[in-house]
Amino acid sequence: MNAKDGGSRKRKQESAQSQKTEGHESDAISSSRLISAFKTFQLELDTKHDKYERLVKLSRDITIESKRTIFLLHRVTSVPSTEDLLAESEVKLDGVRQKIRQVAEELRGEDLYQFHKAFTLGIQEYVEAVSFQHFIKQRSLISLEEVNCRLVFLNGDKSEEKGFPSEKQGPQALTFQVTPTDYLLGVADLTGELMRMCISSVGNGDIDTPFQVGQFLRQIHDGFSYIGNTGPYEVSKKLHTLKQSLGKVEDACYTLRVRGSEIPKHMLADVFSSRAALLDPEDGVA
Repeated sequence: MNAKDGGSRKRKQESAQSQKTEGHESDAISSSRLISAFKTFQLELDTKHDKYERLVKLSRDITIESKRTIFLLHRVTSVPSTEDLLAESEVKLDGVRQKIRQVAEELRGEDLYQFHKAFTLGIQEYVEAVSFQHFIKQRSLISLEEVNCRLVFLNGDKSEEKGFPSEKQGPQALTFQVTPTDYLLGVADLTGELMRMCISSVGNGDIDTPFQVGQFLRQIHDGFSYIGNTGPYEVSKKLHTLKQSLGKVEDACYTLRVRGSEIPKHMLADVFSSRAALLDPEDGVA
């Protein structure tokens, strides 16, 4: 009887130990799977973070080169011939588009809006530069479709497509689409550059440009007024700056029309600059 009890007790202990061992093995397998899953998540997050940082760097490069193009275009009021200057600006914009091509390659197969915040400032600056160049050439506003059609890249070809993309390009074309919000914000920033060009042109004896710029800015202001508070929040914030630029240009046009014959041409720019400071003393602080 005692032997039977001892054997039964031994079998129970062995069974319990076997179940315990199996439990440990099951826990180890579950833990291993969990660690493997988290390592996969870590790799995905690290890849996404690295891509985001690369896009931020590209956006900074796009912003810097676009600003340099804008500074170059401001010389249009002081050069006898604009053809060479516009050709040089086109070369600079080609370099900017190659940076945008790299952005498009980074976004291939990705959701654009997951990374939009990383490169939006650079795209806005590019829209400002290309729209400024277009205004100098044609005295009109470049459309969103015209902006996007210059951002069609062919695989194996470093140059961008100059015209509207054709259906024959097929899957070999790499495209980047500027969002409507980035386009509107870039156009809103354009108004400040046009205001500066207006003042500079008067200082160089160009009396026609301020009235052309004034009419153009009124059309831009009317368009933004239709959007009002129904558009993106960033667009409504830009409306205040747009009104300031329009007010300065209108004041310059008024001075030219009323007192233009009284003030020497070489002093007009100084007069307008001082009047602009009086109209908006906080502009330099903002």
